[in-house]
Amino acid sequence: MGELTFTLLRLGYLVLLWVFVLSAVAVLRRDLAPRGAPRASRAERRRTEEAAGPPAAAAPAKPAKPARGGPTKLVVTAGPLTGTTLPLSTASILIGRAPGCTLVLDDDFSSSRHARIYPQGDQWFVEDLGSTNGTFMGETKITGPTLLTPGAGVQIGRSVVELQR
Repeated sequence: MGELTFTLLRLGYLVLLWVFVLSAVAVLRRDLAPRGAPRASRAERRRTEEAAGPPAAAAPAKPAKPARGGPTKLVVTAGPLTGTTLPLSTASILIGRAPGCTLVLDDDFSSSRHARIYPQGDQWFVEDLGSTNGTFMGETKITGPTLLTPGAGVQIGRSVVELQR
């Protein structure tokens, strides 16, 4: 082999190595970077705040009681955390691998901020937060806020969660 051929092979190998390293960094960065709330959620929050008006100054915050006959807990029914139970309140439940999530999953198939389960009135909704592998109800992939009924399983990575009474 000539010296020119050998130099071109070395440069080609170096370029290929850098492409691999940069693509691995991009995947890690995309998976680990905190994601902001989706635009629909921000607009939804704005509408809710405008409809509520100014906050009452003297009213102490009371934890809301679940609706009679409505779900009272979120249960992990499949996956590494099977049996884990979270009580439901008026706050939304953030699910993912990030330490700041309400339900932290130790699952390689879930994103750092994977999904959110939140109340609206007497109903509960589930929303995918732009996860890599998606959020599913049965075989259906969730693409927007979806009504969540008690007993309906929501698959997040290898884990399945459901609302129970």
